[in-house]
Order: sequence, then structure tokens, then C-alpha cells
Amino acid sequence: MAEPIVGLGTAAIAGLYEDVGETTARATLEAAWATGIRYFDTAPHYGAGIAERRLGAFLRDKPRDEVVVSSKVGRLLRPGDGGLVRVRDYSADGVYASLAESLARTGLDRFDTLFIHDPDDHWEDAVGAAYPALARLRAEGAVRRIGVGMNQAGMLTRFVAETDLDCVLVAGRYTLLDRTAAAELLPSCAARGVEVVAGGVFNSGVLADPGPGAHFDYRPVPPDVRAKVDALAAACARHGVPLPAAAVQFPLRHKAITTLVIGARTPDEVEQNAAHLTTPIPAALWSELADLAAGW
Repeated sequence: MAEPIVGLGTAAIAGLYEDVGETTARATLEAAWATGIRYFDTAPHYGAGIAERRLGAFLRDKPRDEVVVSSKVGRLLRPGDGGLVRVRDYSADGVYASLAESLARTGLDRFDTLFIHDPDDHWEDAVGAAYPALARLRAEGAVRRIGVGMNQAGMLTRFVAETDLDCVLVAGRYTLLDRTAAAELLPSCAARGVEVVAGGVFNSGVLADPGPGAHFDYRPVPPDVRAKVDALAAACARHGVPLPAAAVQFPLRHKAITTLVIGARTPDEVEQNAAHLTTPIPAALWSELADLAAGW
């Protein structure tokens, strides 16, 4: 089995949860490059174009053939009150417009992968219009790989069964807290040869820093989730392992997962994530964490 790829997600450097200045964003990207990261995932949705612009500016002087970049379709950015607003569009024309505009924002000549982004309430348009448009772009050589990226496992499983995807990006559904993807999605991907990119390994931050201001699935942490996090943290502490290290390494233990995308908003976070990836974790801790999850 090939060594899993680790990539940088760019939502955080575009201001997810708190503003990030240009200098810090650039330094974060430089730190990721210095640790050996060559895969970057972005989207128009992240900061309403900020992530794509910042990533493109950073990559301008980097060898294009050494880098893998993914972006997404499904949200167009259009002028509205106070600036750009996101407009859902899973039509074929929307896909082509989204690609052209993302290329313009980044200054790149191509994306290696394009994902249909969060089509939760748009199945018919996504499978009937966006997917065929991406398939045409792939057939024409305009993009190498196509996929779907979501925060749920159910619809991703349906896409895998009913279309010819190269990959899926599943965010927050195969983590220490939520193993939903293990039931059907990951086995389906393994059976059909669809690669899995795991994102959201910290479940929006609570597994990285479970403090009072933490988020779970982009919202304040509910009490039942807080209790689970406390139990996970206690188990890790008993084995002398930082909770974030277990969170980062957990998805890579599944044979279907080929790529891990981790967000960071500062160079320190990049370096911490890199350290977490190499932290030794005893088998006894994995067993204990599995027992905890089985009881949920």
C-alpha cells in the first residue's frame, strides 16, 4: 500500500472562526511547504475566494508539477450586500463558470482534482448536471480526477454507487468522535477503487483544543460531545499521548483512506500537526479508544 498523502486544507487561512492576515497566511503556507506538504485543498467557499487567492499567490513561484491542488464546484461567488456572496449552482454552466473563476482567482493553469462541494440538498442537480459536467472535463483532460466532498457519509456512498468517481472527500465522519463512514462509505470505496480523502479530523477543532471556545461540526460543543471528548482525552493522557496526535493518526489506520487533509491557520499549527503525525501511539491506546467508541 502506498504511503498516505498529507495535505493542507485552506479554510483556516481564509478566516474560518477568526481573521487571519495575509502575512500569517503566507507564513502558514510556507511552513506547510517546509514540512514537505505538496497537496493543497481549497474552494471558492473558503473566505469567499480568499483561500484560492492566497494559495494561488503562494504557488506562483513553485514548480507546478510538484504540487497537487484540488478545488470545488457548487458555489459561485457573486456581488451582493457588503461584498461577494455565495450562490449555490450545481448546473453544468455553473460548474464551467466555477472552474474558470477559480482558475482566475488562483492564477493556476489547472486543478488536479475538482470536487462537487456540499450538495446535501441538491442531489438531483449534482448527480444529473454537475457530475456529467465534471466527467466531461475529465474526459477532455481539463482535470485529472473528479469527486464529491461532504460532511456526511450517506450521500457520498450513493455517489460512489451511482457514478464513476475517482475520489471522495469525507469531512468529520471518520474521526475519533464520529466513525459513521466506516459502516458503508469506506467499504464501498474500497470495493470500487475510489480513493478517500479524510478531512475534518479534529471535528471542527474540538479534538485539537477542547477548551471552552471549541467547536464541533462548526458549532459550539454540545454536552454529550463534550463528555465523549473528555473520555477520549483521559484515555490519551493515561498513555502519555496528546489527544490531537491520536485524532490526526486515527483515519490513516483504515486501508481505504489514501489522503489526509489537515487545516492550520498559523505556522505553529502546521508544525504541531507534523509532530502529531509522528508521535508514537501504543496499540493499547488504540484498543481503548475503540472500546470507548463501541460504547457510544
